[in-house]
Amino acid sequence: MDIVFIEDLRIETVIGIYDWERRIRQVVALDIEMRFDNTRPAASDRIEDTLDYKAVSKRLIAFVEAAEFQLVETLAERCATIILDEFNVQHVRLRLAKPGAVTGSRSVGVQIERGRVASRSALPGSQ
Repeated sequence: MDIVFIEDLRIETVIGIYDWERRIRQVVALDIEMRFDNTRPAASDRIEDTLDYKAVSKRLIAFVEAAEFQLVETLAERCATIILDEFNVQHVRLRLAKPGAVTGSRSVGVQIERGRVASRSALPGSQ
């Protein structure tokens, strides 16, 4: 399976557990890898057949900018769910970094992988 990726998508949001963090906007950075079969769009050369990374980016920007989560884990989970549910992606690896959150480090954050569970009727030998 092919990978469509978005690297270092920086978005301002309210994120954090401390009172001072709840009063400011901070940057989070997303790295996203999405499994998608690119044979059809490669053959057709039509945007309608692709996993449109611009559409994914715009959707995540709108969501993250409006979000006010305390934990990066929650924000990462919600972003992965949006990608899986709205963009017909079978598997996503998402890294959400919070630059400057810990003195002496470039960034901290989480990396998660989520995928769809194949329906029972889609499994070989199931009826």
